[in-house]
Amino acid sequence: MARKGFRFSLVDTRDNPPNLEQIRAEFSGIDLHLGELNPQYLMQASELVLSPGVSQQLPAIKEAVASGVSLIGDIDLFCREVSAPVVAITGSNAKSTVTTLVGEMAKSAGIDVGVGGNLGLPVLDMLAAGEQSLYVLELSSFQLETVHDLRAQVATVLNVSPDHLDRYDGMQGYYQAKHRIFRGCMSAVENRDDTLTHPLLPKGVELLGYRLSKPDFKVFGLLEESGVEWLAIGHDKLLPSRDIKMPGRHNVANALAALALGRAVNIPMAAMLDTLKTFGGLAHRCQWVANKAGLDFYNDSKGTNVGATVAALDGLGAGLSADQRIVLIAGGDGKGASFDDLITPVKRFVRSVVLIGQDANKISQTLVGVESSTHASLQDAVQRAVKVAKQGDIVLLSPACASIDMFKNYTQRGDQFVALVDAL
Repeated sequence: MARKGFRFSLVDTRDNPPNLEQIRAEFSGIDLHLGELNPQYLMQASELVLSPGVSQQLPAIKEAVASGVSLIGDIDLFCREVSAPVVAITGSNAKSTVTTLVGEMAKSAGIDVGVGGNLGLPVLDMLAAGEQSLYVLELSSFQLETVHDLRAQVATVLNVSPDHLDRYDGMQGYYQAKHRIFRGCMSAVENRDDTLTHPLLPKGVELLGYRLSKPDFKVFGLLEESGVEWLAIGHDKLLPSRDIKMPGRHNVANALAALALGRAVNIPMAAMLDTLKTFGGLAHRCQWVANKAGLDFYNDSKGTNVGATVAALDGLGAGLSADQRIVLIAGGDGKGASFDDLITPVKRFVRSVVLIGQDANKISQTLVGVESSTHASLQDAVQRAVKVAKQGDIVLLSPACASIDMFKNYTQRGDQFVALVDAL
């Protein structure tokens, strides 16, 4: 805004926000208001650009909007400045993996691509690089709450499962926030295995899809021929699923989603398939850590909600032999969600559940009849997991919870798990 010459002020609900002195030095002539929001002051603005971390439901924000002040977020501000096509990606789970994967596919094809949003580089920081040929954006529900004019070339909701219910008044509010991603889109991609991802689109908007079953004309899927499973579109076989470098069945779905999104923005198929054979996934997202004493350890610390952990269990469980099981390390801050969806995959694939964090008891009470134990630290949990696991088992950290009750963030939690495994 400063570069554009706009008159603006900065407001922060904290009395002493991070980098305060740097802000004062860089924007010395700007009004800076800290602490409790003053609705009368906000009403003087023509437009409020709201941080995703600040709820629209705060009384001062609601009063300002009711008085006629327009409300947007960083995404609409970004979209005003760029004309290149945007791939917009959201979902309860896998959005970071799919966003990065589509970005890598574009780079492989020699496209000047910007990748960011809720992942990595914030969208407004991306503007400093100048206009690029393509943008691939991961968008959170919090960011989408203030989206009015995204106009993505292609948009998708990868999946919808309960999350952030401490912010939303039930699943309906969360679902509605996610589906704002389709506003003004030129084309859309739906997950045919999750009805909650189906968009309501105006006439003329192209709808593509993907599913873990037979493909169709505009639906990527799976074909089997002579005992080999292929990623396919229509009748065209593209790549054996065994050639995808990312582990787990859930990553086959992620690969299909990326192919559909890439096709919508004309990324060459050869470049996309080459990327699937080399891209191993992201840290803390079903990341293979090591094999120690005949046990495979996986770090899925980014599994911060139940849906993510279900996907990890189903994805890794699909490759288990009859004698193999998973020892699951879970727990933390469940953000008000129910853990009922864990019951089926846990009973199907899990030998024992090792619990940590503030919602450990809630998870234990949900998983009645499943062997479980509760521990005060992740170190104790790892030691317990090794003790109860049998040769050939998987030890999986996939908490189904946020980390903030015990750790700075999910990254710190995952890094500590990797260090504990390395030390075994």
